[in-house]
Amino acid sequence: MDIAYIIDLLRQHDVTLTPGLSMQEVADVESRYGIRFPPDLRELLMSVLPIGKSFIPWRDTSPQRMNVILQRLNWPLEGMIFDVEQHIFWPPEWGERPADTAEAVDICKREFLRVPKLIPIYGHRYIPEQPCEAGNPVFSVYQTDIIVYGECLQEYFKLEFGEKSYEQIDFDSVKTVRFWSSL
Repeated sequence: MDIAYIIDLLRQHDVTLTPGLSMQEVADVESRYGIRFPPDLRELLMSVLPIGKSFIPWRDTSPQRMNVILQRLNWPLEGMIFDVEQHIFWPPEWGERPADTAEAVDICKREFLRVPKLIPIYGHRYIPEQPCEAGNPVFSVYQTDIIVYGECLQEYFKLEFGEKSYEQIDFDSVKTVRFWSSL
């Protein structure tokens, strides 16, 4: 991953960049939200912290901002619950769907805890925390309509900021992520 390229791309698109997170700040954020940044996202966030324009204000510990971050972390679950309630979504690996919607939602919540967490990057674009290695794909997440939006973090930023078209994604090179890739 070319951090300098990503930083330059962000600057070209008038993204406000603040100093990167320190090792202690990364540890605090990961502990506070129960997440673990994959190495490439950690490297970017330790180099610069993009703010505004739907980026995540990881450094801001005000109750209002922390609530926003928690909402963004829960967005994938909320979308799954909505689709379960509407009888649109029920993966076969969850077993037979209960007739009772509340019971189905409880199973959805339990199963969600077993899949790799998705970490918000920008808007409704997320990167899985697992496997905790560089090169994870970036997903566009809207309820259970989840699509690859970048083969990796750098390719995602190219796509997000118009340096690459969606048709140019090399889907054959996209790493498979348990559960999320099957959606």
